[in-house]
Amino acid sequence: MEPKVDFIIVGAQKAGTTALFDYLGEHPQIGLSDVKEVHFFDDETQDWAAPDYGDYHARFDLADRSRRWGEATPIYLYWKNSIARIAAYNPAARLIILLRDPVERAWSHWKMEFARGAETAPFDWCIRRGRARLFESEPWGFHREFSYVERGFYGEQIAQALAHFPARQLLILRSEDLDAAPAATLQRISGFLDIDPAPPVQRRRVHEGQPMSYPSSLTTEDVAYLRGLYGEDMAQLAELTGIRFW
Repeated sequence: MEPKVDFIIVGAQKAGTTALFDYLGEHPQIGLSDVKEVHFFDDETQDWAAPDYGDYHARFDLADRSRRWGEATPIYLYWKNSIARIAAYNPAARLIILLRDPVERAWSHWKMEFARGAETAPFDWCIRRGRARLFESEPWGFHREFSYVERGFYGEQIAQALAHFPARQLLILRSEDLDAAPAATLQRISGFLDIDPAPPVQRRRVHEGQPMSYPSSLTTEDVAYLRGLYGEDMAQLAELTGIRFW
């Protein structure tokens, strides 16, 4: 049987996945893709009726079975059909999910897109009327840049993941725990992957927001509005995982 990728960090964007990828690269029993975000299972140019995994496998040295091989593409948790495609590829894969307060995540996402020049509209408009832009995109209702609100519906997304994978194959973590106590979080991941404890690491932060002037701020009105939108989903998240952010 052809060896396959063992684990994937599937989300969430702006929740510390780059720092986690860097940390895991220091573990001698973990092998990683040659780029952090492979973007295979969200590739809509693939023939998903008969996908060609050759290009995907070329990103790894899968012949080396002394390591657990993985990648980190944080759009997978959100992107339509990505989790189902991973399950079809390797039903034994283990998924790592990092979650951040969805309001803070949305704000950080908007700042990133504004700094990149992909976004020009103010944050308050983007999270309200700007959500309509997703219904002009393909796949319908999904957007890589403007999905500030939608990527934060974690309860719905994890329920979808659990429809394709048993709970024992999902490890759901909080980004604040990785930030505050990386060693403890990495030990949890080592146990999840059935490998030796992680070596000592130096605490780090990666890809923080650019220090620049933004035309918006995260207002108390924005926070209240988003928390209202996320209320039912937050209850679902708590029921599925025990995690709440407020």
